[in-house]
Order: sequence, then structure tokens, then C-alpha cells
Amino acid sequence: MTVPLGRRERKKAATRQKIADTALRLFLERGYEAVGIRDVAAEADVAVTTLFSHFASKEALVFERDDDFEQRLTGAVTDRAPHEPLIPALRREVRSMVRHCTADGAAPVWRMIDGSPALREYEESMRLRHAESLAAAIAADPELSQGATASRALARFVIDAYSLAREADDPDAALDEIFRMIEAAWAVARPSGAFVGGAGL
Repeated sequence: MTVPLGRRERKKAATRQKIADTALRLFLERGYEAVGIRDVAAEADVAVTTLFSHFASKEALVFERDDDFEQRLTGAVTDRAPHEPLIPALRREVRSMVRHCTADGAAPVWRMIDGSPALREYEESMRLRHAESLAAAIAADPELSQGATASRALARFVIDAYSLAREADDPDAALDEIFRMIEAAWAVARPSGAFVGGAGL
């Protein structure tokens, strides 16, 4: 159950979103390298210290859904219904993320990311961090009974599935194809007697 945000939290969230929206607009209008942190703060009408209280770096302004995506991935493991199979839960969450990142208007953002070494490096570090968080959630689930190596491998496959599907001409079809392979690999890795797919974990 989602707890409604209080007034203070709503105000912080609105300020954060305003900063992120302003930054992205400026980056797309002028070019990522041509815009500085002070430019974003001035345009958003906030202090530089306020900006840094919401975003740790200039790169983070572009990936403003970073923390949300990480929480959604781990939540697909920790918050799934009792006895809900793991792979379909992950596929559902990754599909939602891919659709968000391939929506109308996303293409110029990805062109900007592809054209910036700093943004590409940040995205790679972000993906590795998401994979480690997801692996930890899988390994910590006693019902999955999976060791660290298998958990990390599955997490890497899932993060790669997101990246590959996002770049595909038909993201949904690509995601279905990739997750069929992931599910087959997971079935092999599962302890004897465990179930996958729609029949078990």
C-alpha cells in the first residue's frame, strides 16, 4: 500500500522534478556540454546547493529516474505476490521500464547520451549498480534458494535485456525473445524440485 506524501515531501518532489525538467530542456536546446550546473540552477530558480541536494552530479540530471528504476527492479523481487514466479515479475517490470524509455520524445535524449562520453560512462555505472542491487535482492530471498553467482548472472541478464530491448526496432518482441532465454537459463540454475514459469517460483 502506497503511503500518501506529506506536504513537505510533495514540495521536495515538485522541486526535484522542476530541476530535472529544466536541465533536460536546456541540454536538448543548447547541448549537454554547453550547459553548466549554474545555468540549470538559474533557469530553475533554485540555489546551486538546492540542486545538489537533489542530484549528486550533472550526469544524474539526465538519469533522474535512476533511483526509481533501481527500486522498481528490486521491488519486482521483494514485493511480488506469495509464490509468484520470479521471471514473469521481472519481465513485467522491465517491460514497463522499456516502454517509458522508448516513449515519444525519448529518441533525442538517447542521441544526446550516445554522443556524450560522460553520460555513457554514467549509464554504464548505473547499470552495474542496478544489477548488483537486483542480485542482492534475489540472493536474499529464501524461497529462491539461489547463490551469489547465479543471482548476479541473472541480474546482469535482466539489465542487458532492458538495454537490448530499448534499442530494438520492436522492443516488446525483443523483450519476449530475450526473456524466453532468461527463463530457460533460470530453470537450469534452479535447485532440483523447484518450479518456474507460471507453476512455481
